[in-house]
Amino acid sequence: MVEIERDLEKQLLWIKHGTAEVIPKSELVEKLKNSIKHNKPLKVKLGLDPTAPDIHLGHTVVLQKLRQFQQLGHKVIIVLGDYTGRIGDPTGKSSTRKPMSEEELLRNAHTYKQQICKILDENKTEFVFNSSWLAKLTFEEVINLTAKCTVARMLERDDFSKRFKENSPISIHEFLYPLMQGYDSVALEADIEMGGTDQKFNLLMGRHLQKEYGQQPQIAIMMPILEGLDGKQKMSKSLGNYIGIDEPPNEMYGKLMSIPDELMIKYFELVSDFPPEEIAEIKRGLEEGKLHPRDVKMQLAKNVTAIYHGEEQAEKAEEHFKRVFQQQELPDEIPIFRVTPEVMEDDKVVLPKLLVAAGLVSSTSEARRRVKQGGVKIAGDVIIDANLRFIPVNESIVRVGKRRFIKLMV
Repeated sequence: MVEIERDLEKQLLWIKHGTAEVIPKSELVEKLKNSIKHNKPLKVKLGLDPTAPDIHLGHTVVLQKLRQFQQLGHKVIIVLGDYTGRIGDPTGKSSTRKPMSEEELLRNAHTYKQQICKILDENKTEFVFNSSWLAKLTFEEVINLTAKCTVARMLERDDFSKRFKENSPISIHEFLYPLMQGYDSVALEADIEMGGTDQKFNLLMGRHLQKEYGQQPQIAIMMPILEGLDGKQKMSKSLGNYIGIDEPPNEMYGKLMSIPDELMIKYFELVSDFPPEEIAEIKRGLEEGKLHPRDVKMQLAKNVTAIYHGEEQAEKAEEHFKRVFQQQELPDEIPIFRVTPEVMEDDKVVLPKLLVAAGLVSSTSEARRRVKQGGVKIAGDVIIDANLRFIPVNESIVRVGKRRFIKLMV
């Protein structure tokens, strides 16, 4: 009995660490006790609609928690929503989403698997497509499913409620989305479902439907939303404040070093693999002034980079950062960009076109904005003309921000 209590205490410490909400905590304790007593792993489910090809650190917050579940001996099931993805999760959306094709979803699902296995143990992770059970439902079964939830309950969702009040269209098939996600939990007989705080309605729908189908309801565990590099808004590719898990080691390390100091502990808790007790110690050290924020941030950057690229690459990224940003030296390897006619006018290079063609910025408007902010240098000189045209010189260095360089070749 003492061993069960000790194991339970250890598991609860890890599971609750960094979580935003657990519903309900009392049932989680009972499920864990039963799991330990009978040596039966819990089924921990995460549903992902592969609606985009890339995963960034914001997505990994939940995946990191799933890895902890694996380390505690539980079974992780990733539900790839090839069926739910055709509707698209209406959570937080102000209008009906465009449906995606099966081909797009399956292509993205393949890349999801590759990226997810950088975090989770592939041998301990089960991947399933929810078409496996949703495609087999008869129309009668779908009607029975919809009968288990009222329109009033659906309109409790903030996004649906807001759109209804604003007379914005809500398609009937959007009401099916939370029912389909909830039915995934029924099909798998899930013990726990993970998600972000924005998924609360969908996760609780899983509990509701499991009760309706005579199953033990799952525990809903929600993780916080991770702010991006700007320190204010949710990490998002469209906002440009993201860190992609497939980004090169130097880029990843450098971006992590640019996060605001006040976000460091949150990043330690949500995207690093530091144990809770070490994070508590780091937090104390910062508060008492015994640790320098820069040194702590370097620990974080190295740890996270190592998760996705290995220790050796993380060490090289750290050396690169010290050399380039602390000692103001140029990196050893700078990509070469050969000047082509597409970036020239009247035998001169057009700076915004060059920056876009070289991949240093995503658009000419971003190029101009970077120049106005003093973030573009050529041969060490800060550029002030956003529409600069210049005669290129062999091996001159063009730099955007702190981390992006090219060497011109004419």
